[in-house]
Amino acid sequence: MSQLEKAQAEYEGFTQDFESVIISTVNEQSIPNASYTPFVMDDAKNVYIYVSGLSTHTQNIYANPHVCVLFIEDETKTNQIFARRRLSFDCTATLIERESDTWNQVVDQFQQRFGEIIEVLRSLADFRIFRLTPTEGRFVIGFGAAYHISGDRLNQLTQITGDKA
Repeated sequence: MSQLEKAQAEYEGFTQDFESVIISTVNEQSIPNASYTPFVMDDAKNVYIYVSGLSTHTQNIYANPHVCVLFIEDETKTNQIFARRRLSFDCTATLIERESDTWNQVVDQFQQRFGEIIEVLRSLADFRIFRLTPTEGRFVIGFGAAYHISGDRLNQLTQITGDKA
């Protein structure tokens, strides 16, 4: 098995170990905010987040729909702190209309994954669901082992080399 094939296999299962994702948003004044939120993901790699309308990151998404998400290996599980395995996606956020078919399907996925707390959130009018659609990404599994992910081929890694071609 080639290095690329090993990386591809690792990439395909990487997000399964996570219940939450780190999100980076920017407000109208271009001030960044880092936060986290539980998520569910579909087969097309869209990340769905269920967030309070009162939170800074939600207000930022309304102001600027460009969001970066980061899945990063637990520090206690890494062999090298300078080369933690990580996957990031640059995404565009879209609000899912409350009580639409898609909204109900995503809420059901959240309930299956996270349990009773979702019943409470479902009753709170200020909670919103956003679909974060990746446009591109990067998967890093060690020194010299970084891979680009293109928005039109989210399931296919391309190794990043030092070439400027």
